[in-house]
Amino acid sequence: MITILDRTFKAIDQAKTNTEQNLKNAKELFESYLQGVFSDRKWSIVKLDDVCEKVEYGSSSKSSDEGCMPVLRMGNIQNGRFMWDDLKYSNNEEDNEKYLLNYNDVLFNRTNSPELVGKTAIYKSEMPAIFAGYLIRIRRKKDLLNADYLNYYLNSQMAKNYGYTVVISSVNQANINGKKLKTYPIPLPPIEKQEQIVKELDSLSSEIIKLSNIYQSKLANIAELKKSILQKAFTGDL
Repeated sequence: MITILDRTFKAIDQAKTNTEQNLKNAKELFESYLQGVFSDRKWSIVKLDDVCEKVEYGSSSKSSDEGCMPVLRMGNIQNGRFMWDDLKYSNNEEDNEKYLLNYNDVLFNRTNSPELVGKTAIYKSEMPAIFAGYLIRIRRKKDLLNADYLNYYLNSQMAKNYGYTVVISSVNQANINGKKLKTYPIPLPPIEKQEQIVKELDSLSSEIIKLSNIYQSKLANIAELKKSILQKAFTGDL
């Protein structure tokens, strides 16, 4: 019985390892594609400040568990998108007007751990919301810069590598302020080309998300299978 269980668990562990590697490969595929897109040397390089109307910090007021206006915080940014759970709220009317987000505003996380500082997401008017002080709103010049293109770029390894050169670090915390953010170099193809790139990246991202969901589901099933076999072994049902 022990030998059979050992073989079974070895096979399960191998399946888990393979699935984890597949999940990692899917994520790395997208990162590699992003790197290729933004490494095109045919395009001019401009500073973020040259193609933006506004770069500003969010609200410094304390938020609460209840209120009339959701406040997006750094924890709500995941993989270039906003997660609308674990929200805090604001009842400050002045803040709710001043920091109200507009469609296609891009939010940059200026303070976080060294690994997560600089993560970025784009607001698509999912619901009215304002943004907290650890985030910076970037509002681009519409005729020069596609907002989704900007979001993809700021989440690319190229942008992260530049962030490492301007970040200010302290114990377990890193900061990239608005002044430094404005210096980010951005490859700038014509706006029509940016739109084409966004369509391609959206399509690839959608497929990667589907693959990732499949692998995550498989990992959950593998864990459940191992748990079930252990339980049956202990109760003598095998």
